[in-house]
Amino acid sequence: MTTPAGSGAGFGWVSWWGLSPALDLQAEGESPGRSSASAPPGSSAGRRRQGELWRPSPARVVSSGPAAQADADADGDAARATPELNVLLLGSVDGRHLLRTLARAARWPRRRLNFYLLEHNLEAVARHMLIFSLALEDPEKMGLQEQSEAFLEVWGNALLRAPVAAFVREQASRLALLVPEPDRLERELPWLSLRALKFRERDELEAVLRFWSCEERGPQAFPMGRLWDARVRHYLGSRYDARCGVSDWDLRMKLHDRGAQVIHTQEFRRWRDTGVAFELRDSSAYHEPNRTLASGRLLTHCGERVAARGYWGDIATGPFVAFGIEADDQSLLQTRNGQPTKTAGEITQHNVMEVLRELAAWGRPRDTQGDREKQPEPEGSPEQETSGDLAPAPFKLHFLSLGSARSLHHKGCYQARFQLLYVACGMVHLLGPELAACMAPGGNLLVELARFLVDLRPEQLQAFAARVGELAGAAGFTPCASAGPAETFARFAKQGARGPDTRPRAPSAAPPVAAAPPQPHDLASHATTGLDSGAPVPLSDF
Repeated sequence: MTTPAGSGAGFGWVSWWGLSPALDLQAEGESPGRSSASAPPGSSAGRRRQGELWRPSPARVVSSGPAAQADADADGDAARATPELNVLLLGSVDGRHLLRTLARAARWPRRRLNFYLLEHNLEAVARHMLIFSLALEDPEKMGLQEQSEAFLEVWGNALLRAPVAAFVREQASRLALLVPEPDRLERELPWLSLRALKFRERDELEAVLRFWSCEERGPQAFPMGRLWDARVRHYLGSRYDARCGVSDWDLRMKLHDRGAQVIHTQEFRRWRDTGVAFELRDSSAYHEPNRTLASGRLLTHCGERVAARGYWGDIATGPFVAFGIEADDQSLLQTRNGQPTKTAGEITQHNVMEVLRELAAWGRPRDTQGDREKQPEPEGSPEQETSGDLAPAPFKLHFLSLGSARSLHHKGCYQARFQLLYVACGMVHLLGPELAACMAPGGNLLVELARFLVDLRPEQLQAFAARVGELAGAAGFTPCASAGPAETFARFAKQGARGPDTRPRAPSAAPPVAAAPPQPHDLASHATTGLDSGAPVPLSDF
């Protein structure tokens, strides 16, 4: 049976990467403002303060003399004068927005960044932890080239090289030991908080990480090649033998027409056939299954519901859009004879390397070396964070309990707390007055649209965008003028007077874009209800 166009089956039931370019969240939720401490990127005050976000906290420079102490006091005063930025993200999936925001943080006044993430499954939480552990790896242990290549393989490839697979097992084993011990977790990873997760969710998260770290069962525990081919066969049906023509049609007639012209035919066809999007070495080197793409799903077999582990992610669009179709260096987007001079894979590698280079240049929160004094947490923090003798990290990822989107407003610590709300198009059904109650007056709402979901027809894309506008209006948001393509994302602002700690949006250097992958079954039917009938199940059930 041929899968009809517009079914949305190609995207699957689990999101592993985003379908819109990475975004600087400070440019979306923040803006130039009331003093030089709030100067936007590019201004004289902003240039004077470049690099401050990643500078060690004042408690670590007191021994450098009176001048250093005066600078530290000035930095502390400026940081206190600039309100911290609290962002709530529903379905951000792959961390690309967070990494880009942190990489560009030195262009903004120094402040603390709090990211609150709510995902659809615990495998996505585990991937966030692994991706950030890799991105914040000590440069003395892993060079920039090796780090960027490992990042791309773990993030977007179905198959890994043996050294990268060994790194995943090592990191997963370490994280599995930290998850059950919150105090030790905050000592070693001060940028991460799992305190909002339920104990059952922490147990399931540990089970996911232990599955990643298990090597004695070999590749047969997760035969990625066979699972990928089975998904493609089911998706294409009678068109399977013509899959090369189908991939060319989807690329040229859909993705290229929607703004992703830099994706090359060969790399897109290779990814459709094998799941390897970024072939940075010889093709024979990729043979280890990427277990971080495994997830569970309930299927019906002989009239009974059974749990099945497999690959239930995207096989239609690919991981090229997030970092591969836009670049600050416009020479990467040049064309000759009507053809792009660089492929999406090359642009992705360049952009990821730049992000990691900026993170390494500006430093990361350290958990060893040096005496550190306790820094008080900001008043009104929703969690009691025990950081021991550590200085606070300049940013923190707070993972919220699955399914808590409609109950957050019942907790006083989340009411009118967030300056920016980001909603992936697979989570649009959660957009309602409950989330609006968590937004600060004048807060911004950013919703990802389904522009790069190839299974949807133009009329379906328009209907989905209209439905997003209806849900946002019913929740109390009003549309805002969009600086970027309206087909990629929708922007709204919370109705009501602007509060004292909120400011209009800052201009961004590049057209801002939304982020995070959609769930096709919702999009194809313009639904606002939950995800697929094959509900995900934790790996601890296997």
